[in-house]
Amino acid sequence: MLKQNEFDVLYFIKKNGMVSYRKIAKRCDVSLGTVSNVIDSLRRGGLIDEQGISKAGLSALEPYKVDNAIIMAAGLSSRFVPLSLECPKGLLKVKGEVLIERQIKQLHEAGIKDIVIVLGYKKEAFFYLESKYGVKILINSEFNTKNNTETLYLAREHLANTYICSSDDYFATNVFEQYVYNSYYASIHVKAKTDEWYMASGPHHEIKKVNKYGDEGDIMLGHVYWNREFSGSFIKLLEEHHSLGDYDQLLWEQLFADNIKKLPPMLVKTYPDNVIFEFDSLEELRAFDEHYVNDVESSIMKNICGALNCEEKDITGFKAIKEGLTNTSFVFEVKGVKYVYRHPGDGTEEIIDRAHEKKALELAKSIGVDPTFLCMDAKEGWKISYYVPNIRIPDYKNFDDSKRVIAVLRSLHEKNYSVSWEFKPWEESLKLEDLVRKAGPIQMEDFDELKANVGRLYKKTVGDGVNSRFCHCDTYGPNWMISGDKTILIDWEYAGNSDPGCDVGGYIMDAMYDVKESEAFIKEYCGASFNDTLRFHYLAYVAIISYYWFVWALYRESCGAVMGESLHNWYTMAKRYSDYLTR
Repeated sequence: MLKQNEFDVLYFIKKNGMVSYRKIAKRCDVSLGTVSNVIDSLRRGGLIDEQGISKAGLSALEPYKVDNAIIMAAGLSSRFVPLSLECPKGLLKVKGEVLIERQIKQLHEAGIKDIVIVLGYKKEAFFYLESKYGVKILINSEFNTKNNTETLYLAREHLANTYICSSDDYFATNVFEQYVYNSYYASIHVKAKTDEWYMASGPHHEIKKVNKYGDEGDIMLGHVYWNREFSGSFIKLLEEHHSLGDYDQLLWEQLFADNIKKLPPMLVKTYPDNVIFEFDSLEELRAFDEHYVNDVESSIMKNICGALNCEEKDITGFKAIKEGLTNTSFVFEVKGVKYVYRHPGDGTEEIIDRAHEKKALELAKSIGVDPTFLCMDAKEGWKISYYVPNIRIPDYKNFDDSKRVIAVLRSLHEKNYSVSWEFKPWEESLKLEDLVRKAGPIQMEDFDELKANVGRLYKKTVGDGVNSRFCHCDTYGPNWMISGDKTILIDWEYAGNSDPGCDVGGYIMDAMYDVKESEAFIKEYCGASFNDTLRFHYLAYVAIISYYWFVWALYRESCGAVMGESLHNWYTMAKRYSDYLTR
């Protein structure tokens, strides 16, 4: 095996031929005496001759030859809204070049032709790379529930002498080499506090510790190189923890940080400033590529400009909002005023009538229930609302908050408004079930029993004296905003003429109240009119609306969305209340 200095000098000679010792010393960052000694040693070993590197020298370099590269391109990049909602970050053009294509070309220039790309979000947009550049494609179907540890697990069979890259990095100069001596993590040295991870290194630049904070130091930024020894050890960790699932939501760097002492050494390789760029926001991209100041080639930005009569350069302060099961939303700012943009989720066109939603929003604003609404496109489904600062959602365990919610619902229902369309949760659940079954069988042993029990409850509520009203129909916690003395109800996608039990039951469902807590809520809502019939009706609607949202969640997951624990919670509430009322 070669020593570090021997590798550096031999690889330099391979690329440049025999040049002056001074030039070799400068490029390899060693003294002239070291160069002289190393070259004498290489000559004695027959690794170089007067013309340059020999066949024996090429054989000596072979263990250090890069086998391949893995480019991770599965993630959504939610911090990069609004651009990432329309185009995967790796496919953005920066200074006239598509990010991932520039990276592939740089790998090719370094002699690395075996490239694996791991895809997830909007994967089909990358498929053209297969024929254009001869890359291999892997699919991470769990990209929206697991982090990039899963991506590397899926690519583990390709890990050897391997570059690991992110599709959205921009390298101003080519950082890739055909031969590499040590495993390393690319870095730049910063003298300011950032939200990047900092690497503490030993005397030979080996990473000793990784910190998620710091004021100065070498931060993790850019590509990574693993040699075969490191890859073999890390594959074992990936396989072990994949079966445990304890790193599913974490970055692979966390798995590395927690196991540094168990792994072969990885070095910090610090690059000069202005070589490696990562863009975590549109503002950072604008600072790097002025093209994005006035035209980001985004329909979302054009929608905002048209609605607010502004220019793209006026739109700043983007921040993704994590809440929301149906759509994706983000906050932005124009001339000192903050707004929220709602981007419709995939598959929602099958279950939501956007024209009806727009009319419902206009009605809700006119009666003061949702003063945040500004505008909406009934065809495309996007919406802009005013941002309300310092809000909180109701505390389900605080009955004073429940009273505030109940007051809004009672006021809404007592106005007895009517629209030209209806929301019928039982009938809608049957339609959704058909859509789910088109995607495949429902793998639930008790689905038919649950459906039958809820159906029986629904039939008992028909004609019991509770009349249809204009209802919101999606009253779970995150659709409420409490700010000072204001209680606002937002997101009217499912609104229509409906049974008020949809609104009462929907809130109870999300709170996951037991029967006693639900009765207290229902009594407060009904007031003096509370009786056994109303008690049964509204308890039954907890089951009915929970069942609707449960089947809705099955449909959304059939479209690729991830409903997480909400799906189980809604199933639980539908079953709990249907069992209670039908036993």
